[in-house]
Amino acid sequence: MPWIGFPLNVLIQAASPLSSAKYVAFQSLYDPKQMPEGRHAGIPLPYVEGLRIDEAMHPLALLSVGLYGEVLPNQNGAPIRLVIPWKYGFKSIKSIVKIRFVEKQPPTTWNISSSSEYGFYSNVNPGVDHPRWSQAKERRLGELFKRPTLKFNGYEDQVAGLYAGMNLRKSF
Repeated sequence: MPWIGFPLNVLIQAASPLSSAKYVAFQSLYDPKQMPEGRHAGIPLPYVEGLRIDEAMHPLALLSVGLYGEVLPNQNGAPIRLVIPWKYGFKSIKSIVKIRFVEKQPPTTWNISSSSEYGFYSNVNPGVDHPRWSQAKERRLGELFKRPTLKFNGYEDQVAGLYAGMNLRKSF
């Protein structure tokens, strides 16, 4: 996707979080008056996500304000969204209204809703199936047939070092 934005690390450096901060917590917009159907979302709102500081500092972690040369549309997460290309899409929180630096791993919407199915890290890992389906193959938009899913969504050379020594089956 041709995202328009800036590396998240630029914002983090400008904010100068305390050295005790180990994680970045994000919260999306949720206004029940504007979004009355949110009560039927099936997940708790507002949507919340989190990253370790070192993940957030990686130059591939972006804050996007546009797409395809245009201002970011509402359906794509306006006014600002997170883009983490080596993780599953639900980690790329949309319509961010709050960013906090915290000491402890923050709760995330999908960990709250179904922790056995959605881990905090949520790295694309074809070797770890979702409890209800295989993640070994994927079908890309516009393609007829499935192809093998690439570890870290094809960014293994750039990001694998962030997870060196971790059991990626346990920390999924």
